[in-house]
This record gives sequence, structure tokens and C-alpha cells, in this order.
Amino acid sequence: MDNKSLGSYGEALAIKFLKDMGYSIIEKNLTNHIGEIDILAENENYLVFVEVKTRRSLNYGYAYEAVDERKQMKIIQTSLKYLSSNESRLDKQIRYDIIEVYIINKKIEINHIENAFIT
Repeated sequence: MDNKSLGSYGEALAIKFLKDMGYSIIEKNLTNHIGEIDILAENENYLVFVEVKTRRSLNYGYAYEAVDERKQMKIIQTSLKYLSSNESRLDKQIRYDIIEVYIINKKIEINHIENAFIT
């Protein structure tokens, strides 16, 4: 499985995980001229912008470590652009999460980090 396929598979697993946890999926691969957000979801209280990172090993560190300050700023800017065009979504609190998907030795592990970073 190449990296693009691995990432798509990880995103599909993350969507299933979120749905199982009671989230509604609003959009996946939300894109604008600033960047892309993997998943936009909501629950009763939050509008959640989710970055999904999928790994086959821990050779290069934990998945969340790939969401560095530069990546966080790009996600925040992308989300603000989305919100400026979708003001009806502002009735909920905004949150930024990371979902780590590890597929190691045919075992799948999902780690949901809520409030992974703040604005």
C-alpha cells in the first residue's frame, strides 16, 4: 500500500471511529485556497476540525508529532477561511483534534487527541 492509499485508509478508519463515538461527519478533505483539513465533524457541543495521521511503524516517531506548529497554523487558517464562508456553523465551539491511526503488524490502533492544539 502506497502512502496515499495508506492515508485514505486511515481517514476512512477515523471517520468510522468518529461516527461510532456519536459524531456527525460534515465534510471530508475540506479544501480551500489555503489548505486542506482531513475531516470536519460535529457533536452536540463542538465543531471539530480533525487532522488524521496514519503510520505503519514508530520508526519516525509518533503520528501526532507530524502536526508541527507550521501545520497547525495552516489548519487554523484553513478553518478560519471555511468559517468565514459558513457563518451558520458558528453556533458551536471550535476544536482542533488529531486522530492517530497505527497499522502495525496487521493490528489497528486509533488514538483520538481532543484539543490537540488551540488558537
